[in-house]
Amino acid sequence: MARTVLQQADIARALTRISHEILESNRGADDLVILGIPTRGVILADRIGALIAGIEPGSDPAGMVGALDITMYRDDLAKHPTRTPQPTQVPRQGIDGKTVVLVDDVLYSGRTIRAALDALSDLGRPRAVRLAVLVDRGHRDLPIRADFVGKNLPTSRSERINVRLAGLDATEEVTIEG
Repeated sequence: MARTVLQQADIARALTRISHEILESNRGADDLVILGIPTRGVILADRIGALIAGIEPGSDPAGMVGALDITMYRDDLAKHPTRTPQPTQVPRQGIDGKTVVLVDDVLYSGRTIRAALDALSDLGRPRAVRLAVLVDRGHRDLPIRADFVGKNLPTSRSERINVRLAGLDATEEVTIEG
C-alpha cells in the first residue's frame, strides 16, 4: 500500500523554497550552473532554473541548466547492466570556476551522488559543488549530505520512495511503499 507524502502543490512549494535557498547561498545567479541527474533530476533542475529566472532578473535558465549522465560512473553496473546512457548537456559557459548545483529526486545511499561527482570531475573544475534533492530518505553508505532538501522523509530500508513528476508520469506526487 502506497502512502502519498507530497502532492503537486507540496512539490511546487519545495522547489520554490530550494530555488530561493540556492540564490541566497550563491548571492544571486551569477556563475551558477544547475545540472540534473537523469531522469527526474533533469526535470527538477529545469523547474528550479525556471523558478530562479523568475526570481532573479536577467538570469537565463537555458544558459544555466543542463543534465549530467552518470551511467558509466555507477558502481552497480554489474547488477543493473541494462541502463541506457543519457546525454550530458553542460551550459555553453562550462563549469570551470562556477558553482554547480547537482539536482536529484531522492538521496538515499549517496552512491548516485558519488558517481555524479566523478562524472563532474571529467568535465572541469567547478569553484563549488552543492546538492539539491527533493527527498532525503536517510540511510547513507557514503558521507554525503544535501545542501538543499525539499523534504526529509526518514524511512526503513524496506520501504521504497516513488517520485512521479508531470511530463514524465501520469501524476505528480511522492509516495512511500512498504
